[in-house]
Amino acid sequence: MGLSEIAAGIEVTERQRECGVAAVDDTDASLTERLCPFEESLPCSASEAATVVEAYAGGTAVDACGHAAEVPPVTAAKTLHLLGEQVSPVGPRGREIVRDWLTGDLSRRDAMELTGVGERTFALAAYVESHDPLPAARDAVEGALSSPLGETDPLGEARSDVGELL
Repeated sequence: MGLSEIAAGIEVTERQRECGVAAVDDTDASLTERLCPFEESLPCSASEAATVVEAYAGGTAVDACGHAAEVPPVTAAKTLHLLGEQVSPVGPRGREIVRDWLTGDLSRRDAMELTGVGERTFALAAYVESHDPLPAARDAVEGALSSPLGETDPLGEARSDVGELL
């Protein structure tokens, strides 16, 4: 196959066709309305969950999110977990220990001793390990749980650019 055969059918135009940017905006509904279908699966009402999400997205600590929504802080943490946020009160090793307790490989006393946490923290860790997030609910709050800092990367100045490597 020659170059002339490869180039057959190629046209040169003076202007490029403008395609624009495709945009999908499904945020016409309020956050509360978007959470209503999941209200039975959440540990609080849709309006309380919306308040928790809005406070959390604004950079508020999880316990303060609960106070803002007038729900216990552990309810706020459970809600955020079900919406796909990482709120486990223990680290990776602690999560393994909690899973071992859930499967019956460890006693509760031993698991709590190994994780080094109290009753309430252990109970929240057990909830996180025994309840999967709701993917459809995560999609419903996706825009609200984006970075509270917007498009800027808080560590952008600390990272090198590709040009700096050359």
